[in-house]
Amino acid sequence: MATATVNLWQMYKGLKYNFLFNNDIDCIHILLNLYDLEEDITNICPKYMCIKNVKKRVKNLLRYRDDKDLVANKISYLIHEDVDRLELCIYLEGYKYGYYNNKWVNILEEKTLEYCTVEEIYEKRLLFHYDFSHDDLRLLKEEFELEIEEIEKENKYIENLVNSFCDEIIKYKIKNLNEYIDRQLKMDFSSSSTIKEEGFKFSEEDLDRIYEAIIKDLFKSIFKIYKDASWFGVNDKVIKRYSI
Repeated sequence: MATATVNLWQMYKGLKYNFLFNNDIDCIHILLNLYDLEEDITNICPKYMCIKNVKKRVKNLLRYRDDKDLVANKISYLIHEDVDRLELCIYLEGYKYGYYNNKWVNILEEKTLEYCTVEEIYEKRLLFHYDFSHDDLRLLKEEFELEIEEIEKENKYIENLVNSFCDEIIKYKIKNLNEYIDRQLKMDFSSSSTIKEEGFKFSEEDLDRIYEAIIKDLFKSIFKIYKDASWFGVNDKVIKRYSI
C-alpha cells in the first residue's frame, strides 16, 4: 500500500513537472482527469491574473522610457503562456491543500452552521468563497492564510518553485529581450527633421532589474493565488459534505 502511494505521488509529480517545464499539455489534462475521477475535484477555475500584474509591474519599472508600453506588451507576449501554466499548477495545488485539509474544513463547517441551515448549504454553489460580510469569517480566513504563510516561510516550496521555473523557462527570454523588441522609426522635427530610432537597447544591468522585478512580482501574485485557491477548496469541501 505504501509503495502504491509513493508511486502515485511520483506520478503526480512527474505530470506536473512535464506540464510546467516541458509544456506538455497532455500531462495537465491527465492530472485534472485523475483529480476529477479519483479525488472528486471538479471546481478548478483560475483567473489567469498573474501576467496582467507582471505587465503592470514592468510598465511601472520602465516609466522613464517612451517605449514602456511596447516593452511591457512584448514581455507579456513572450511569457504569458509560461506564466499561465505556472498559475494553473499553483492554483491546483492550493485547491487540493484546502480541499483535503480536514482541520480547516471542520472549522469552517462548524462556523457555517451558525449562519446556514443544512438545507441552505445543500442548495449553495458558493459558500464563503467571496463573502466576508461576517467579521468572524473574515478573521477565520485571515487565520487560515496566516497558517499557510508560516508553512511557506518554513519550507519555501512556492518561492523555490517560482524561482526554479523562472530560471529555467523565463530568464532566457528576458535576458534576450533586445532581440525581440522591434525598433520604431520616429521623425524628430526639433533637429532638422531627422529620423531617429525610438527607444534604446537594454543593458545587462537593466535586464537583470527587469528579471528580478518579474520574479518578485510573480511570487507575490502566485502566492496570493495559492491562498485563495486553498480557501476555495476548504469551502467546496464543506459543500461537498452536504451534497448527494
